[in-house]
Order: sequence, then structure tokens, then C-alpha cells
Amino acid sequence: MHHFAYKKGVLHAEDVSLALIAAKVGTPFYCYSTATLARHLDVFRKAFGQMDTAVHFAVKANSNLAVLRTLANLGAGFDVVSGGELQLALKAGAKAADCVFSGVGKTKEELRYAVDVGVGQINIESESEMLSLSAVAAAAGKTVRVALRVNPDVDAGTHEKITTGKKENKFGIEWTLAPGLYRKAKSLPGLKPTAIAVHIGSQITDLAPFENAFLRVREMTLALRAEGIEIDHLDLGGGLGVPYDFSAAAPPLPAAYGQMVGRVFGNMGCKLSFEPGRVIVGNAGVLVAAVTVLKTGTAKKFAVLDAGMNDLVRPAMYDARHDIIPVREPAQGALQTKYDVVGPVCESSDKFATDAPLPALAEGDLVAFLTAGAYGATMSGTYNTRPLVPEVLVDGASWAVVRRRPTFDEMLALEQLPAWLK
Repeated sequence: MHHFAYKKGVLHAEDVSLALIAAKVGTPFYCYSTATLARHLDVFRKAFGQMDTAVHFAVKANSNLAVLRTLANLGAGFDVVSGGELQLALKAGAKAADCVFSGVGKTKEELRYAVDVGVGQINIESESEMLSLSAVAAAAGKTVRVALRVNPDVDAGTHEKITTGKKENKFGIEWTLAPGLYRKAKSLPGLKPTAIAVHIGSQITDLAPFENAFLRVREMTLALRAEGIEIDHLDLGGGLGVPYDFSAAAPPLPAAYGQMVGRVFGNMGCKLSFEPGRVIVGNAGVLVAAVTVLKTGTAKKFAVLDAGMNDLVRPAMYDARHDIIPVREPAQGALQTKYDVVGPVCESSDKFATDAPLPALAEGDLVAFLTAGAYGATMSGTYNTRPLVPEVLVDGASWAVVRRRPTFDEMLALEQLPAWLK
């Protein structure tokens, strides 16, 4: 469920017209719904019933400061994968103790910062990182709670670019190597290995891969406990999929996911933590764009938008699909035309949809990309010297620009000519 709906013939975010925002802010822009963020976080939390759980929102899915502050105010912790994301989470109001630091390539400087601020848990992804963290923590005179992120060699059944739990992926420690590294971690100064972490991928639409991975985590937990390594916390990652194509079968609901987690871990006596991103923020956001050019060829009709692949890269990178709808509600029974919906970027991959059925469009019409709240603005860039687009947060009838569009001079502010070119 989301809070984007037609009211009086115009698509609204909660009680705010997207056409009104477009007139004030210009297009393209991202818009996020506070009510949807709150509802999704609440539904996800309730999926686990009376189990001892914690939710850490995956900052990489949407790193807008206002979105993070909204979630922090609702009691969410945060999963971060860089020193910058950790600083951002703290700026948003998170407590360091409520942050989990994941990621395969943490630098010594990032580890030192995490130790200094008191991050609640650091997920180790290699022996090298384990030794570095031990040295950093010992030098600071601190003991850090750690998990080893294990790679269970489970195929998540998702796109190859967002699967992370197979042994050929760069993430985590191979299943067969993990017990030996737990023994080593227990002997190292500055480390307290009391948790196991696992994350097998993103946009997973079948519970079977989760259950296969979690059964392996259960098996490892029991084996480590038998050796005297007290595992009392399991970090089960994120990855639950969301519906992008509403004509396709819906992914499992959080309630079904929670029931499966209960079957596997309900009697383990462990605290369980989760790192959802997309399932919290995915359909809490839309991208609104304007039709700039309509172009008819012998075989295709093209709707060229002012949003490009630099603004929403998922279709170009992952062959992803987003439902696209007009901001003005079409008349009931209106005839539809098939368009290739494309952007203005000088790349053939700058295409959002092929033969998308839409009501007849006119230049200047507004369209909205649904389920654009995750991995949209956070992955955007300035290719073709196009500015980053504004982001807007709506709360009931109130709205505000929470990231403005930079000027051309601001885009160039970090560049300078060398002396010989002046």
C-alpha cells in the first residue's frame, strides 16, 4: 500500500497535488510520502510478533537526510556501508549504538571512526578486515561487538547484479571458512564476536532462498555455541522484494516473511536484527517528469522525458521496470497508445520502458514513475552535465523541498583550472 492516488483528476502524494509541486519546483523531481514510510516500517516491525527484533534501515536505499530523520523519529536504527553514510545517519538523529556498519571494503579510517563514535555492531567481511579492526579497537582501548558476515552460497534468484550470497560474489566470508575465523576472532584483542550476519541479495521475491540461508545460519549458530562461542544475536540482512510491475505476481508480504523467520529461529534465544531498505522506502517515492518531445517513426512512438538515466538508473543498469502513469487522471475508457518512454541522455540505454501503454500524451504532460523511492535519487548522477533533481517530502497536506536542484555554478564549484590554462 502507498499514499499516491488520484484526487479530483490529479495524482496526489497524500493530500498534495503532484502537479502543484511540479509548477513550484519544476521537473523532474522525486517525491516521498511520510505516511507510506511510517506504515511500511510499522508493518515490517509487526511481522515478527513477540520475537526480540531490531530494524536497521539500509541507508543505501535512500540517503535523503529528511527521509532518514523521519525514520529515526519513528525509532528505526540504520545499516550503513560507508563512513559517509554513518556520519549521515548520526546527522539524521540516530544513536551510534543503533547503527550497524556493513560493507566489504571498509578503510582503516572508516573503522577508526566507527570505533570512536561507538557503533553498535560492525559486520566483518574478511580476515584482513578482522585484523585491521582488532588493531584499531585495541589501540583505542575499546572492545567492539562484531558479527562475521557469512556467505551461505545460496542463490537468491534475483538479478545477477544484486545477488550477494553466492560463493563467487565478493561479499561475506565463505561458509566453510567462517568457523575458523570465529575461533580466531575470539582470541583477538578488541573484538567480541557474538553475532552472525547474512545478506543474500536484494529484490528477492521468493521466501525459499531466505529460508535456505537462514537454516544454514541456524546450523552454524548451534555449532559455534557447542564450541563455547556464545552467539546471541543474528543479523539477517534485508532483501525482501517489492512490487514494481503491478501486472505480475506480488512478492511475499512481510507477515509471511516473519512467519518463516519464526519457524527457523523462534526457539534460538537470539535477538534478531534486520536491514530492510527497498521494502520500507520503495513505493514511498515517485519520480515525476514532463514529456518534452513526442516523436513518431515508422515503427515506434517515442515519449521523450526531461528525466534521464542519470536521474533513475535502475532500468539501464538492471533492466528494471517501473510502472509509469500520467499525473492527470485519464478519462474512463480512454484509448491507450504504446510508447517507448525514453530520456534525453546521449545513450541508447537511456530507456525506461518499451511499448508502454499510456493514454495519448501531449508535450508538457506530466508522468510519474511509481516505486521510485529506493535506489532512485541515491544512485543519481550528473552525466551529460545534468543537475541532480530536487527531492520533496510530503506529510499530509504539508510539503517541503528537502534537496534542491543545484545551479550550474554549484555543479562546477569543486573544479578549477590549472595555472597553465588560465
